[in-house]
Amino acid sequence: MQSPCLNEVSQVCPHPHGCCPTPFFSSPDPLNKVSTKSKPGSTSAACRRDFAATTTSSIFPNTQFTNHESLPSLQQSFVEFRKAYPQYSDTHRVDQIRAQEYYHLSLSKHTCLDYFGIGLFSYNQLQEQESSSRYQIVSSSSSSPPVSPSSPSQLSDNPFFSVSYKTGNLKTQLLHGGQSKLESAMKKRIMNFLNISENDYSMVFTANRTSAFKLVAESYPFQSGQKLLTVYDYESEAVETMINTSEKKGARVMSAEFTWPRLRIHSAKLRKMVISKKKKKKKRGLFVFPLHSRITGVRYPYQWMTIAQENGWHILIDACALGPKDMDSFGLSLFRPDFLVCSFYKIFGENPSGFGCLFVKKSTVPNLEADTIAGMVSLLPATKQSLMEESSFTDTQLEQTTAFKLQDDELAASNSLSGRLSFQGMKSKKLEQGRTSEVQKAEMQLCKALKLGTLADFIEQEDAKTNVDQKTEIECRGLDQVDSLGLTMVTRRARCLINWLVHALTKLQHPNTEGIALVKIYGPKIKFDRGPALAFNVFDWKGEKVEPVLIQKLADRKNISLSYGYLQHILFLDKYQKEKDQVIEKKAGEAKGITENKRKDKTDMGITVVTASLGFLANFEDTYRLWAFIAQFLDADFAEKARWRYTALNQMTIEV
Repeated sequence: MQSPCLNEVSQVCPHPHGCCPTPFFSSPDPLNKVSTKSKPGSTSAACRRDFAATTTSSIFPNTQFTNHESLPSLQQSFVEFRKAYPQYSDTHRVDQIRAQEYYHLSLSKHTCLDYFGIGLFSYNQLQEQESSSRYQIVSSSSSSPPVSPSSPSQLSDNPFFSVSYKTGNLKTQLLHGGQSKLESAMKKRIMNFLNISENDYSMVFTANRTSAFKLVAESYPFQSGQKLLTVYDYESEAVETMINTSEKKGARVMSAEFTWPRLRIHSAKLRKMVISKKKKKKKRGLFVFPLHSRITGVRYPYQWMTIAQENGWHILIDACALGPKDMDSFGLSLFRPDFLVCSFYKIFGENPSGFGCLFVKKSTVPNLEADTIAGMVSLLPATKQSLMEESSFTDTQLEQTTAFKLQDDELAASNSLSGRLSFQGMKSKKLEQGRTSEVQKAEMQLCKALKLGTLADFIEQEDAKTNVDQKTEIECRGLDQVDSLGLTMVTRRARCLINWLVHALTKLQHPNTEGIALVKIYGPKIKFDRGPALAFNVFDWKGEKVEPVLIQKLADRKNISLSYGYLQHILFLDKYQKEKDQVIEKKAGEAKGITENKRKDKTDMGITVVTASLGFLANFEDTYRLWAFIAQFLDADFAEKARWRYTALNQMTIEV
C-alpha cells in the first residue's frame, strides 16, 4: 500500500530506503544543486556536505561576536540569510498564513519556541467562530465582570471542543467503543492527515502524551516476564510513567545509551539488547522508539524498527516530536508499528491545550489485557461544555452532569465506561443522593438562565443545532494549512532556520578570554538531516554554566518562550572521561548518597539544558530574537545581575 503523499515525498528523497537513516531529511534538496549524473548515494552525501559547507562559509564567515551591541541588525542578517539559503524565499506562503491566520504572534511580538505538537485550528478561525456564536453565557458569579468576545483571553477559553475525562477498558474501547459524531469526525480528519488507515488501526483520544503511554503500559502483558526497551536521550514524564507502571507489572526495563558528544545511539549496545540469542521466535516485549529526539534534534535510523520486529518485539512509535508533515515520509505501511502516539493542540502560540491520540494495530488489540484504567477522554462540542464550565459548577457537578449528557446514541460502549450513566452505581447511597441533589440544583440554575424547561430539553435542542454530521468533515484549518504547504516546503524552511540558529550561536564568544564560547550545543551541530530542536547551555566568562531555569525566566520577560530539559543515558568513551567530570551533573532535587536502584543511579546523572523547538510557523525573526537575547550574556554585568536577582528571589520565596 502506497502512501497518498508518495509523489511529494519522492521530490524530497528519491531513495526512501537507502540514502540515509531517515527518508526525507537526508536526501537531495533543491536548496543545493547537485549534478544529476552522480550516483544516488553519492548525490545524497554530496548534498549534505554542500549544505554544511554553504552554511559555514556564507553566514558570518571568519567572524566572532564578543559584544551584543556589535550584532548585525535583523534586516542585515536576513539579507545574508537569504543569500545563504536562496530557496527559503519559496516558503513565503508560510509567512502569508502566519500574517493572515496567526496575526496575534506579531501583535504580541511573541516568539514561541517551547513546545512540539500539531495545531488543529488557527487563531483567526477561532475569532470567526467566536463572533458568529449564537449564545453568550455570562458567569453566575457576580464578582466576575463580562468579557468582550474579541479579547484574546475570552477566545482561548472558548475552544471548538472540550475534553471530558473517562475511565474504561482500553481493549474494549478499541474493539467496540462507540464514539460521538464529533469524535468520529475528528478521528477521520486526524487519520487522513497522518495517512493512517482505519482498516488497519483503531484509535482512542487520551488526555495527553503521558496518559497514552500509561494506557499502553497498563494494558500490555508484561506479567509474562517481557521487557521494556526505550530509546530516549532525555528525561520524559511520559516515559517515566510507563517505566514505573511496567516495573510494577514485572517488566525488565532497559534503555539505549547515547555517545558523547553527538549523542548518537550506541549501536553495539542497543543491538545487543534488541537481538535475541534464541533461534525460536518469541515475543520479547515492547520497544519504544521516538523517530528523533525532541530535545537535541538527533534523528534515529528507521532500521531499528525493522531489526526489533524481526526479533519479536512489539513496536511503539512516539510521533509527538515530529514535524506536522513528517508522517508523510515515515512509510507506515512498511513498518506497521503496533502502537503509535501523537499529540495535537488547539492553537499555536495561544492555546496549547488539546489531546493525545493512541493508535493500536487491530491485530495487536487481542493481546492487550482487559483492565479498567484512566487516561482516555471524550470530546464534547464546545457549546455544551462551555455552558457547564461558565456556570457555578463544582468539579463533581460538572463530571456528573457531563455523564448525564452523554446519551446512549453518542456512546454505545456503556459497559466499558464508568460514571457515564445515572447515579445508580454509587457505592454510598448517601453520597449518591447528595451529588444528585447538587446536580439537579445546577441543572435548574442553568435551565433558568436559558429559559428552558429541563437540561434534557436544552441538550436536545443544542444537538439539533451543533451536532456534527458524520458525513461532514470538521474544519481543522491548522491541519488544512499544513496540507496545503506540503512536506517539501515545511521541512526545507525548518532546516534553514535551525541550522542558521546553530551556527549563529556558535559565533558568540566571550571577550578577553582564551576562546571561551558563550554557548555549548549538545547533539548535532550544522547538519542537513537534523531535527528542528536544539539543546544548549550558556556559560559566563569564567566558564560557569548559567542555570537553564534562569535563562528561561529571563527569556520569558522578553516574550520569548523557551523550555528546559534533562539529558540522560549519556555514554562517555575513554577519550572523553576528563570531559565527563566537567559536564555531567546530579539531577537537581535528588538526595546525595547511594541508592539501591541501579537504573535510578544512571538516570540521576545527566545534563540540564535549555531547549528550543521550531514549529512550522517559525520565521527568521524568531530565530534572530533568540540569538540576540542569548548574546546579552556576553555582558558580564548582565549575567551577574541576572543571577544575583534570581538567587535573591529564590531565597525570599524560601523564607516566606
